Amino acid sequence: MMYAKVFLVGGLICAAGQLLLLYTKLTSARILVMFVVSGVALTALGLYEPLVQFAGVGATVPLTGFGYTLAMGAKKAVAEQGLLGALSGGAAAAAAGISAAIVFGYLASLLFRPHTKK
Repeated sequence: MMYAKVFLVGGLICAAGQLLLLYTKLTSARILVMFVVSGVALTALGLYEPLVQFAGVGATVPLTGFGYTLAMGAKKAVAEQGLLGALSGGAAAAAAGISAAIVFGYLASLLFRPHTKK
């Protein structure tokens, strides 16, 4: 049953992104930023944690989950280090994901020709 929850939630988040790509003139970069910021905002409001508890990686793997990771890392660092932790906590919590994005983004740029949306 957990697989179904993961697939359903992750699929709905990804489907929302696909619908934004198909039916708006938003670029993929703007949608990416919108999803990360919405993950941070939903975490700050206490609405994303129940979704993570319900769907596990179905909620943490999409881009909104990256925003969740940043927000939770900043929250933890503020509790440990004070206000200065707000600047470093999110990056420290998401360091592996950030590193992977840089490495795989670079590899993709070597293999494919990027182009702008018309």
